[in-house]
Amino acid sequence: MPMLVTGDNSLQLFLGWEGVGLASYLLIHFWFTRLQADKAATKAMPVNRVGDFGLAPGISGRFTLFQTVDSSTIFACASAPRNSWISRNMRLNAITLISILLFIGAAGKSAQIGSHTRSPDAMEGPTPVSASIHAATTVTAGVFMIARCSPLFEYPPTALIVITSAGATTSFLAATTGILQNDPKRVIAYSTCSQLGYMIFACGISNYSVSVFHLMNHAFFKALLFLSAGSVIHAMSDEQDMRKMGGLASSFPLTYAMMLMGSLSLIGFPFPTGFYSKDVILELAYTKYTISGNFAFCGCCSPDTIVRGHNSPNTIIRGEQELGIGCGRNSRQWLRCSVDSLPLCGGPDPYE
Repeated sequence: MPMLVTGDNSLQLFLGWEGVGLASYLLIHFWFTRLQADKAATKAMPVNRVGDFGLAPGISGRFTLFQTVDSSTIFACASAPRNSWISRNMRLNAITLISILLFIGAAGKSAQIGSHTRSPDAMEGPTPVSASIHAATTVTAGVFMIARCSPLFEYPPTALIVITSAGATTSFLAATTGILQNDPKRVIAYSTCSQLGYMIFACGISNYSVSVFHLMNHAFFKALLFLSAGSVIHAMSDEQDMRKMGGLASSFPLTYAMMLMGSLSLIGFPFPTGFYSKDVILELAYTKYTISGNFAFCGCCSPDTIVRGHNSPNTIIRGEQELGIGCGRNSRQWLRCSVDSLPLCGGPDPYE
């Protein structure tokens, strides 16, 4: 991941990109003796390769067009070849084609529509692995890459429309699918896909700083949710069916409070960090005054409501309803302390 983040040329970016994909495969395959973990890891690898089929030609196209792999030079010269055509018969702008290919790579990594199916399957790994993959590293690499290459994406309007449409559609689809899940980790995984859609369409409306702001906020409250879910699952003797849980607030008050705060931040309740970044994204989409901006605003207002619906059982069933299993053995104190240590509020001013 440091190689991906700090890379100042296309080759280093690609090596870091492949390293993140390999790490994802190995982490999902941690319990290699389990058949479901083996299937999930085997599925994650070819889905990542689909994204690479876009990223590798995109990087090759950048080198062919600019004759350099240095990112600073490419961004400085991005406005020059706007009239260069890959094929005059297709009448396709070179920058447009390169940007769309790079976005295909980002979509494959960030679980956008078409590649989102691998994200819930990644839950077969240990809960800290799920927190790492879906909070701050693997699936957010695509969003970071788009923000990192923002000087290149700004020139082709067609590519921005594609990015906006894909992000808004993914956000709606993932939030809708999450309603039907009974596994708490899969519910949180689909909410991750929905939030990644927010970040992607924020990049599509040229608000890259806000997208990264939401990425940082999302890392904190999503790691909080995953670790809280792992604490509950561990206490329930590895039971992962929410329909068999309930009445746990009295048994695990600290875990319940952490899950509640993480859920409030996820749904955009006022004052947690998630509220500030999501509100700014929707506000900027509403004031974009373009067809793609209006589509993104309408498409993501619906999942914003749906997220409340599919995350409410995550909190209500565990904490307040008196259903089947009323209690379980206590979670380990170190896990509770790790959950409690994650910050819930704060963050920079998104308008600065």
